[in-house]
Amino acid sequence: MELLALLSSGKGSWGQVAGVINRGEWDNIILLGDDFAKRFTSEKDFEFIEIKGGSLLDLKDEVMKKLKGKIKGTEVALSIASGDGKEHMAIISALLSLPVGIRFSALTKDGLVFL
Repeated sequence: MELLALLSSGKGSWGQVAGVINRGEWDNIILLGDDFAKRFTSEKDFEFIEIKGGSLLDLKDEVMKKLKGKIKGTEVALSIASGDGKEHMAIISALLSLPVGIRFSALTKDGLVFL
């Protein structure tokens, strides 16, 4: 399964994303974030896609355009522990419009879970 994760500008949530990356067996990892999020590092290979933001509709369109052709399967594990509601809505809407199925993923005290 492929992982798509949002990295917001606050480093505090990056630990959650790093945990999801490290605890899963991923065919492909795509991280979305702003210019600041480019600083994120991981031992596993990933593709970083910079998103600029703007209005909700602009962000959705930007994510759709930048993800088109990058997701190989029919569904992705989505980690949105980082970010805000506007970013979450835009990403979910973009994925469903591609269309791609979504399985929410999170790292909990019991390990990696899919919701």
